[in-house]
Amino acid sequence: MIVDDHPMICDWLLTLINAEPDLIVCGQAESRSQALQVAAATNPQVAIVDLALKQSNGLDLIKDLKIQFPQLAVLVLSTSDEMIYAERALYAGARGYITKERSSTSILPALRLVAAGGISFSEKLTKQILLRLTKPQSAVATTPVEQLSDRELEILTLIGTGYTTGQIAKQLSIAPNTVDTYRVRMRQKLALTKSGELLRYAIHWVHSNKAS
Repeated sequence: MIVDDHPMICDWLLTLINAEPDLIVCGQAESRSQALQVAAATNPQVAIVDLALKQSNGLDLIKDLKIQFPQLAVLVLSTSDEMIYAERALYAGARGYITKERSSTSILPALRLVAAGGISFSEKLTKQILLRLTKPQSAVATTPVEQLSDRELEILTLIGTGYTTGQIAKQLSIAPNTVDTYRVRMRQKLALTKSGELLRYAIHWVHSNKAS
């Protein structure tokens, strides 16, 4: 199953996968709700999921898929920085993470690997995860953004993209005062004292992440 809201990416994946004798695309979706419906109807073995979906978050979708379809393997295909998002995707339940920049040569081997029960992450990320597991937390260097929860990171991204509090609340189906609470928590974790500093930080972070 392909879950992506970019038609060109979906068409490319559809052609690439269906050309393989041992693989076939059984369904496509472009949002969280649609993906859950398609998964229930088609019972896929693997879901290829983008993290940026229409009116939804890919990490939340992965968590939902693992609860409702525990045998389903999830492979993330995203433009988002692997060093920031891949570990979060792993904890959400994904078995692999590929950036779209290197997908042309990696997608099919990764797809077959996770379908067979394996995991597919870059060597760099694997080393980072092992470092966290084998060293005391205080000895592992972390960036301020890594201290944020998945929801806080999502809101930081929306702030940096230009969303207002009201727009964020509507996008995430939460109350505006809940968004304000998240803003306070983020300022504390990022050692920022004013809302304006949070906005500047978010804009800079979004632009830096896209550049990476």
